[in-house]
Amino acid sequence: MTEKILILDFGSQYTQLIARAVREANVYCEIIPYHKPFVYDPSLKGVILSGSPCSVNEDNAPDVNVQEMVSHLPVLGICYGAQLTAKRYGGLVAKSNKREYGRAMLQRKMEDVLLNDVSATSQVWMSHSDTIKELPEGFELLADTESIPVAAFKKNGADTFPLYGVQFHPEVYHSKEGKKILSNFLVNICGCAQDWTPAHFITDTVEQLKQQIGDRKVIMALSGGVDSTVAATLIHRAIGNRLFGIFVDNGVLRKHEFENVLKTYDQIGLNVTGIDAKERFYTALAGKDDPEAKRKAIGSLFIDVFQEESKKIEGVGLLGQGTIYPDVIESVSVHGPSVTIKSHHNVGGLPDHLHLELVEPLRSLFKDEVRKVGRELGIPAEMIDRHPFPGPGLAIRILGEVTAEKVQLLQEADHLYIQSLKDNNLYATVWQAGAILLPVKSVGVMGDERTYEFTVALRAVTSVDGMTADWAHLPYEYLADVSNSIINNVRGINRVVYDISSKPPATIEWE
Repeated sequence: MTEKILILDFGSQYTQLIARAVREANVYCEIIPYHKPFVYDPSLKGVILSGSPCSVNEDNAPDVNVQEMVSHLPVLGICYGAQLTAKRYGGLVAKSNKREYGRAMLQRKMEDVLLNDVSATSQVWMSHSDTIKELPEGFELLADTESIPVAAFKKNGADTFPLYGVQFHPEVYHSKEGKKILSNFLVNICGCAQDWTPAHFITDTVEQLKQQIGDRKVIMALSGGVDSTVAATLIHRAIGNRLFGIFVDNGVLRKHEFENVLKTYDQIGLNVTGIDAKERFYTALAGKDDPEAKRKAIGSLFIDVFQEESKKIEGVGLLGQGTIYPDVIESVSVHGPSVTIKSHHNVGGLPDHLHLELVEPLRSLFKDEVRKVGRELGIPAEMIDRHPFPGPGLAIRILGEVTAEKVQLLQEADHLYIQSLKDNNLYATVWQAGAILLPVKSVGVMGDERTYEFTVALRAVTSVDGMTADWAHLPYEYLADVSNSIINNVRGINRVVYDISSKPPATIEWE
């Protein structure tokens, strides 16, 4: 039975970072909304209460029964979770004289297992407007800072499990020893074995897949991306060639991508059929310049093509998908107890149309964990380390109407750009990169001739998960070289620009 830590989400922007930090300590965890009931089963080792944009003193502030939880398991409250704990036990939580946001120096006041091997003075990250002014009776101060009287505390007494609270955010990068503090809670306080590794995940998942699938067949749409490839490889390990993969060339893939991806699938040993449907997609996209209209046209035709191919396979009972954990986390609305479930981004619409039971072996993993599992499975690095690529492909990187001629133009420019990132050892430093063909022509000069050709924008961003992103600060010399390479080698493009917008306010893709 896999050990588990439960993270109760009160709507903090950092909740997923808590989960990532716990997973990095090789401990499995799940995020659930604070108001969702859960069972104290033997696999559950502890509970973490997240932060929140709310104040514990607001009317209808998010609330949980901390006393009940700590009668079953160790509990750690972070920021709002710590304030809620203090208030529930009779402590005083009130507005700070000033908003406490940013770096602070944690000063340890006493020795405790939570702060094992943590420096006497350690940088932490604060983000709160309320503060704990008085601890409840029976609680002990573990640390403070120059500006707040209570930065970390614990409840004394042998009548319950350990109960801790920290006013700062140990899960963020700026808390220099934050992950050590979380590890102390997980290992020394909750007693977690830290045995949740990629190898163990593969063994457990393959066994679960065998039980779920039995002797049935699985069909799966593959994209050439990391998620679908790793999911397919896991399913293949469980059932072999009873997995039928379908890879569709929708006409807006990158240069040579269709052939290269099929070759890699063959090397891995996957049973995949490639479908060349380029012309059908170009026909469907003709005359459409609205981004949403292009997305819908591609999505709708993809479902048609997939259904046509699936009918050629008798006895298929399940649909494989590369759904990952961020797609299924129930996110707490900060404006109330309503819950929004993120929609699946992998193969939109297929489950509804095919009425098949889903097989989703990656639905408990974050993106970086999927890559680790892929490496453990022996999937080639060029597949595992690929940048994310949008489902509608180059169709949303060609602003305006999509034509075969424009696709070829962008494929050439994009290929030169991506290959140059690799050749200059910059590809791994960037989270996502791509070229965008703008609906703009400008005057240029080549030799003694006047040109009037298209403009290409280059985009490169750094990010962890795509929720926020900063533009990649690529060297000027590199940008000059790649600009010259594109203009000199791609007839039809005479101007290259570099996008220096971050997300927010911009998005990573232009459409």
